Amino acid sequence: MEIKTECYKGTRILFKETAKLKRTLINKMIEILESYGYEEMMIPVIQKAETFASKVGAENRNMMYNFKDLGDRNLCLAPEYTAVVQTLAKERFKYQKDVKLFYIGECFRGERPALARWRQFTQLGIEIINPSEDYSKEILELSKKLIELITKDYEVVENITRGLDYYKGWTMEIKCPKINNLSVCGGGSYDNGIGVGIGIDRLLLLS
Repeated sequence: MEIKTECYKGTRILFKETAKLKRTLINKMIEILESYGYEEMMIPVIQKAETFASKVGAENRNMMYNFKDLGDRNLCLAPEYTAVVQTLAKERFKYQKDVKLFYIGECFRGERPALARWRQFTQLGIEIINPSEDYSKEILELSKKLIELITKDYEVVENITRGLDYYKGWTMEIKCPKINNLSVCGGGSYDNGIGVGIGIDRLLLLS
């Protein structure tokens, strides 16, 4: 069950069976990811706006929730997290190879609310920082396993143009006919890494 009327447009309160289903799905996904050797990290939703300035593409940049703090610093609510991971790859993990991480975080975009489009949504991200080999097959295999916790009715599309400026080389999306062929998973290779993001709320529409 969900409540929308008391909420900011494009957001929802989930409770009872809907909240339980979402939590159960996330827990099953974590079990699979850990079996592949991925470790969890937790990323703040409040980010420096400059982190995304040249990475998320013009369309997503125009939908960002930007604000200033009391110190007049330019901040935002995270529209996605791969840009943050890229910063980690260049700084914190600069001298490490094949760092396998995953995260589950809330994302915020000023979308026009519609079917499977919300202004706040939960994203599960899978990232391999500074890969020493081609991990595209592993990432695709893992993505399919996670999607198949909910549905086997989907289409994989590889090497497409995505709306984010940091992807280079291999890219992919998994689309589902039952929700107007919208993407439930997407990602690819970028400087210092490879990874995908899965829209948890959108995927749950297929349950």
